[in-house]
Amino acid sequence: MIVDSALYRKGVRVEVDCSREDLHELRAEIADDGDFAWVGLHQPTEAELEDVAVAFGLHPLAVEDAFKAHQRPKLERYDDTLFMVLKTLWYVDEEDAVETGEVNLFIGSDFIVTVRHGVGSDLHAARSFLESDESVLNHGPSAVVYAVCDKVVDGYIDVVASLEEDVDEVEESVFSPARTNDEVRIYTLKREIAEVRRAVLPLRDPMRRFATGSVPGIEEETAPFFRDVADHLTRAAEVVDSLDGLLSTAFDAHLARISVQQNEDMRKISAGVGLVAAPTLIAGVYGMNFSHMPELRWHLGYAFAIALMVLSSAGLWVWFKKSGWL
Repeated sequence: MIVDSALYRKGVRVEVDCSREDLHELRAEIADDGDFAWVGLHQPTEAELEDVAVAFGLHPLAVEDAFKAHQRPKLERYDDTLFMVLKTLWYVDEEDAVETGEVNLFIGSDFIVTVRHGVGSDLHAARSFLESDESVLNHGPSAVVYAVCDKVVDGYIDVVASLEEDVDEVEESVFSPARTNDEVRIYTLKREIAEVRRAVLPLRDPMRRFATGSVPGIEEETAPFFRDVADHLTRAAEVVDSLDGLLSTAFDAHLARISVQQNEDMRKISAGVGLVAAPTLIAGVYGMNFSHMPELRWHLGYAFAIALMVLSSAGLWVWFKKSGWL
């Protein structure tokens, strides 16, 4: 569906005498240099997207990508129109899950069309921000590209911050005295970090090009704005890489602790067997009942055997305790 469509002139939204679905009439209202239209769609049908494509002369290959979604973040040029794909992210803390959406942008000299997929890709805040700041909106479609990229990258920062908290919890659990089963959560977090990486890393090159003013169709005057976005994106990418390394280290530490715990268990089992083995040996010797055993008819033989068992077990227990086996 078409969520909103508007005409902007000199950084101000202009009221037009047409419905938001009447895109041909909206574009016909563009009269002066600097005027541009912004059309926002959310999970449009194929027919709705085709109407937009006809009204603004969009390339069919780009329209196909925008309709099917699930594209890799990228920036492409089709004739005089730029086509950009952004992955949106949000975090579901209860499930340690990173959910994804998508924003597609068609950028022309006098229009911009945004196509959103997913529940976490709302651009109302970006539109409100631009409409409240005439100096930024005056840069035309380039300003919209900046606002959308800024909102999406801010979402990355929020997701990365949530992942940092979860990784800290995993590290605390791995190195706690308690025996924990952290391998499942570590794997889950590594998988979600991989999802974030697929959104963040491919976007660095387009942001770098925007920040250096080297993309025709994006005003060079907006480069400082994109440098700020690129800086935030770089920070998110660095944190993602460090979190992945920390989880790998935590997993190795977890396996090492399991190995140590198993060794401790084996020592305790061995010590227990040793405590039982000495009395068993003594009882076995005294239980053979040979006719010519010297102690067989000794009146103190039973007491001696019991004392020998107790003393041998006590001696072993003291030795195991000092050596840390018990």
